[in-house]
Amino acid sequence: MLILVVEDENILRNELAETLKREGFAVEKAADGKQGLYLGRELAFDAAIIDLGLPGISGLDLIKQLRSEGKKFPILILTARDHWQDKVNALAVGADDYVTKPFHMEEILARVNALVRRSNGFSSPEVVSGPYKFNSLEQKLWLNDELLDLTAFEYKVIEYFLNHAGKVLSKTVLTEHIYEQDFERDSNVIEVFVGRLRKKLDPSSTIKPIETLRGRGYRWSLDIC
Repeated sequence: MLILVVEDENILRNELAETLKREGFAVEKAADGKQGLYLGRELAFDAAIIDLGLPGISGLDLIKQLRSEGKKFPILILTARDHWQDKVNALAVGADDYVTKPFHMEEILARVNALVRRSNGFSSPEVVSGPYKFNSLEQKLWLNDELLDLTAFEYKVIEYFLNHAGKVLSKTVLTEHIYEQDFERDSNVIEVFVGRLRKKLDPSSTIKPIETLRGRGYRWSLDIC
């Protein structure tokens, strides 16, 4: 999943990005509102973290502009301001949640995960799809009640498939959402990774949860409960 981080404080911006990457997210960073607006227009983000006190275009105006252009990804705002009106204004123009500085990174991760789940129609952290059971909070996946051994990154990729179940995901789209994880922007790398993931998900090759559509990409083929 691809997250936009717009924060003018260098240390905090990098700390947020590294924390998200360790959890398996891909991240694009912006140091001001103008750069954040450009990235928000150009890439298909799953969520954004935006500081209200940005130079140039303010966080409030950035959110207004993104929403006016039809960008629907969930937005978590960061603010050093204690005044309740700032938070109300941000929520009123389209933000989905807020965190007041200083904060713990664990809270950021919990809120981002919750926003992504809700935006994809999953109010519960547990999702069932065919013989698989997923828990996004615990980052665990079971196949017929057997816990599978997956890395945090592999789980995030599967979660991305789940969040877009039934939709065709091109190699380009997948690359945009996973290239931060030391992947080269090469379709062959994606093919190898998906092949390896299939072996873990479907060791008997009888379930076939990830479908290949030649020339188009991949699709999660099982229904979501």
